[in-house]
Amino acid sequence: MNTNVEKRDLLNKEYKVLDKGFIKLIDYMGSDDRIVQASRISYRSESIKREDDELIDYLVRNEHTSPFEQVVFTFYVKAPIFVARQWMRHRTARINEVSGSYSLLREEFYVPLEEDISIQNVDSNQNECERIETNFVKDIVSDLKASQKSCYKLYQNMIDSNVLKEVSRIVLPLSLYTEWYWQIDLKNLFHFIKLRLALSESKEVNETSSKEMREYAKLLLDVVEEIVPIATRSFKNHILKGCRFSYEEIIAISGALDISKLKLDGQALKRLKDKLNVK
Repeated sequence: MNTNVEKRDLLNKEYKVLDKGFIKLIDYMGSDDRIVQASRISYRSESIKREDDELIDYLVRNEHTSPFEQVVFTFYVKAPIFVARQWMRHRTARINEVSGSYSLLREEFYVPLEEDISIQNVDSNQNECERIETNFVKDIVSDLKASQKSCYKLYQNMIDSNVLKEVSRIVLPLSLYTEWYWQIDLKNLFHFIKLRLALSESKEVNETSSKEMREYAKLLLDVVEEIVPIATRSFKNHILKGCRFSYEEIIAISGALDISKLKLDGQALKRLKDKLNVK
């Protein structure tokens, strides 16, 4: 199934995330070459000849996304349930998850690092960077671990008493680890990563996504970059680290910008001038 034989060493390798989580690349189909092939078929031999990296960059820049759907990844993911529920809000993938109705769930819980426990912003519902007093944080972590242990003990007692697994599981908290297979094409994987990692309002991190979710997204991006480095480079440049402007913003920028002082040339400069409608 793999078109890049040299990347087989990436398969089934555990990439650790959080305290007990991981992702594994189970299989993949396609590469940067597949994106190029899928794009060029539209024009056959009459295509304007571009270098492969230029063509991929053009496709990303102009949102011609269908060729990226030709590249497909299958991952095996282990993450806390609360991360999984955020993850599965992205409904453009194929998912099969372990079932607590049929399987005995393991005693594996996520415990955040003390430095990751911070104060809630009541105005925006997002986390603030201000830290909680150290002793209080230690108490929180201690109570969390005790609660997890107590919940699992109750779960185990119910199982031992022959209570249905689908009933017994409801006592377990969202910090329990779950596992699933996740198959997704490159177009939708890039969109997933964009929503979880893209900066917002000039902040250093995307605070609309949980810290744990961002850790998984970063790792996915690293793995994908090994398979499709050219596409990933363009994705980072134009989408992940780029931004869009409204018409009003374009007018304001074009009126105040001195094009001659920009460190751009060639097609990059021409594209910027076209965007801003300046000579």
